[in-house]
This record gives sequence, structure tokens and C-alpha cells, in this order.
Amino acid sequence: MDAALELVRRWGAAAQLCVIQDGRVVIDEAVGCTSDSLFWIFSTSKPYVALLVHRLAERGALSPDEPVAAYWPEFAERGKGGITVRQVLQHRAGLPVARSVARDALAMTDWRHSVRALERARPRYAPGEVPAYHLLSYGFLLGEVASRVGGAPVEVLLRRELLDPLRLTDTHLGLPDRLWPRRVPVRGMGAARVSAAYVNRRATRRAVVPAAGVSATARDVARFYRMLLDGGTLDGVRVLAPETIQTARRPSSEGEVDRFLRLAMRWSEGFQLGGPADDPASSRPMGRLSSPLTFGHNGSNCCLAWADPTRRLVLVYLTNLLLPGHDGARHQAAVSDAVLSAAPPVDQGPRGWTRPPTRPPTP
Repeated sequence: MDAALELVRRWGAAAQLCVIQDGRVVIDEAVGCTSDSLFWIFSTSKPYVALLVHRLAERGALSPDEPVAAYWPEFAERGKGGITVRQVLQHRAGLPVARSVARDALAMTDWRHSVRALERARPRYAPGEVPAYHLLSYGFLLGEVASRVGGAPVEVLLRRELLDPLRLTDTHLGLPDRLWPRRVPVRGMGAARVSAAYVNRRATRRAVVPAAGVSATARDVARFYRMLLDGGTLDGVRVLAPETIQTARRPSSEGEVDRFLRLAMRWSEGFQLGGPADDPASSRPMGRLSSPLTFGHNGSNCCLAWADPTRRLVLVYLTNLLLPGHDGARHQAAVSDAVLSAAPPVDQGPRGWTRPPTRPPTP
């Protein structure tokens, strides 16, 4: 995997790369930072809040096929009473933004303000009709539902239900002030400088923004994905049933053009999916060699995490270099493919994974 390491070292960013195959760490590299430096991981954050919701569903605290308004009555305003929790998980709730990208971003450090904006919003698309990436709304919608059924703020629930049992002590939804010296500032280039400056504010880093605001190390994120590959168990501690993980990675969009991103995407009920190789738009960050079973999430083309069950492989690549356009995604693809080419599929044996059946989009 020397080719992957060379790409990382030449990229010119502070970075961490952690690769685990069949439970064994094969790469744990830090460039321009230390292994315990904390990166803002952008949308690589989204699976955490999604899996928290799946965890609550597994416990019977909520049903994904119930309307969001069953748990959050104020959300029913302006024709949103029928939107289900599952449609939010699938990016099919019709609410990619509450108002606009800029206004939502400026308000994202204020939970109550962001939640109230979603209560007042009108769906831009009929719920269940089309995929439209829920940029920040994803986290506030799922986080508010989790908070209401769990009886605690979403960051408390995430730590109680997932992070603490797994001993993921370097994963934080909202960066504590005591850890501020360990943060890695985001470095923006060109038009991305404005976004980087906003993310680098202390108020932003400490805020609870479930769709984008997790601060973590690559090592901790890799352990989280190792748990997912191992069917919900890490170091003898079970936090999710295997069936729950299968549900979370079940495809809900098979190459449909996402109305927000304007790219053909493969979504599940909590993850971005890899492959197939003949669909470069959907497989780009996870590599053109990625299996259709690969699941994970990109984060603004500068952070990436994925797991490939066919190879028993986890890759987490965190950087602080935020670029406009698609250069970052092309670099992610090159790093992913360098790792994939050095890690052929393994004999899956009795632990082998099958492709989850595609769930038709909920109407």
C-alpha cells in the first residue's frame, strides 16, 4: 500500500490515513499532524446520527416508517405531516435545505433556530419522490427525532448509545473546549476559503451539527467501521444487531440523479454506497475499484470513510484541505484505488456478506 501513502504525503495537507483489513491495522499514518489530532470530518459525520436512529428503532423507541411528526408534532406544518423517518434516512424527505444553503449554514450553530426553520419549511419535492441530498437538514431532522424519543440532547444520546460502549473517546459531536488545542484547522483554497474560515471558528467547532460537525481521529472512525463490518460488535461489546446494519446499508437509490447534487448517486438508509465501476459519479470517492457492497460517506471531498465487506477492509482518510470543485474527490478516488488494488477480496466464509435487497423508495 505504499502507493496510497505516497499520494497522501504528496497532497500537501495535514492528514491521517487508517486502513484495517480483517481486523488488523495495516496503515496508521499521520502527516503534518499527530495521530491524536482531531479533524472536523464534514459529512462523514452523517452515518453517526443515522445509526443512532437505527439503534433507537432497534430498541423499539421509534419506527422508521412512522411520520417524523409522530415524534415531533410541530414538524407537520406546511404539508410535512406525512414525511417519514425512513424518508429522511434515504434523503427522500424533500427538504435538502430549510431555506438556502447559505442561510442554513449561518444558522447551523444554533440548534433551536435550525429546528424551527425546518418546522416552517415547505418540501421542495414530494416526499419519497426523488433523492435530494439533505446537506445540513439531515442531521437536524434525525437529531431532533432522536432527542425527542430518547429524552436527551442528541450528542448525549450518541455518546451513551454508541461512543462510550465502543470506547471511542476521540469522537465528539461538538468539540469540547478542553480539546481545542488538538483540533486541526481547515485550510481552504480559492472559493473554499470562506467556508474554511467559518468552520474554524470556536463557536462552529463546539456546536452540535450532526450532519457535518463530528470531530474525530481516523483511528477512532476506523474502529467504528470495523464494528459495522463485524456485525455490530467491537472488542466483545455489541451495540447494534447485524440486521440493523443490513437495514442501514440497504440501497434506496440506485444511480438516480440526486436533485441537490446533480450527480447519479447510490444512497442507503444512512450511507453513501460505492461502485459499480461503470458509474464514475457514484463510485468516485470510494474508488473505481470499489465493490457495490462498499458503504461509508464522503465529507466535502476532503474526508472519507468506507468499509468493503468483500475485502473485510476499512479505509478512513481525513485531511484538512478544502478545495472547490472535484479535485479533492479525484484525489480520494486515487487513494482508495491504491488501497483497493493492494487488498484483493478475501474468502468471506460463514461471515460473508450478501448484498442487501434494495428497498423501494417509500412513497
